[in-house]
Amino acid sequence: MARGLRGGLLPIALGCLVAAGSAIAQPYPSKPIRMVIPFGAGGSTDVLVRIVATRMPQALGQQVVIDNRTGAGGMIGTDLVAKANSDGYTLLGTGSPHAIFPNLYKNVPFHPVNDFSPIMQIASQPYGLVVHPSLGVKSVKELIALAKKEPGKHNYASSGQGGAMHLFQALFVSMAGIDVVHVPYKDSGPVRADLLGGQIKIGCLGLSSIISNHQAGQLRIIAVTSAKRSPELPDVPAIAETVPGYDASLWTGFLAPRGTPAVAIQRVQGELTKLLQTAEVRNAFQRVGADVVATDPKAFGEFLKIEYAKWGKVVRDLKLQVN
Repeated sequence: MARGLRGGLLPIALGCLVAAGSAIAQPYPSKPIRMVIPFGAGGSTDVLVRIVATRMPQALGQQVVIDNRTGAGGMIGTDLVAKANSDGYTLLGTGSPHAIFPNLYKNVPFHPVNDFSPIMQIASQPYGLVVHPSLGVKSVKELIALAKKEPGKHNYASSGQGGAMHLFQALFVSMAGIDVVHVPYKDSGPVRADLLGGQIKIGCLGLSSIISNHQAGQLRIIAVTSAKRSPELPDVPAIAETVPGYDASLWTGFLAPRGTPAVAIQRVQGELTKLLQTAEVRNAFQRVGADVVATDPKAFGEFLKIEYAKWGKVVRDLKLQVN
């Protein structure tokens, strides 16, 4: 009887093993992917992530659902991904604030490097230091002169404490030796809207979100934040031409929760790399003032460590920590 029992169980056991093997060998992805963007729709990170994310379904053979989870300078959406299942079906499309706000806030529920698996960096672009035409300044030199003439009278807007908008402008204000008041908003969309309406006169946004307004004369980009001029706006100087040593650029990239299988990382990185090589995507990046940067996971991981250390020093030097 025992022998018959074993004979009956063996086929069942083998069947279970075959089924398990099939599940393991199931190609990735086999279901929709959730792409979390921790910043508002229409902002520079959102624009660049969407350029590639909306083309990923055709490349991957699965739907990619974009989920803008805003708040706390990007921490809410980022924390959501940090705590998500590391199965390759929740990804993070993020940017420079990812390496900034963990230095600025005391209680951050994740580590920007250790709690994520890097996939790749896809883009780099300067921010544009922008003013409303009614402010009456046309250059960084004129803005500095106005701020020194009227200290504490003028405001600059950001998408919140700890975001790239805040830090890029705080660094400029510090290095220029001027007194301009920081007005934090909850997101980048309202900042752009109030700049266009003239309710706020000074801001610093990704070129992708303001270059069309600059070209239409609705806003004036008086400088870019990168060390050198942007090829997309060759007539617009870099801040460093007036404030030597100033350098801050926005990057965009993709991350996954720590422990995400290498097969998922490699598949996404491989398909993104192919997309970034197409004329369609390159032209789309160029139109919004971004340069294509296609790195592998290891290089992006090392870059994140450098960015985290760089902005940590800036936060400490400027004593900008937020409770």
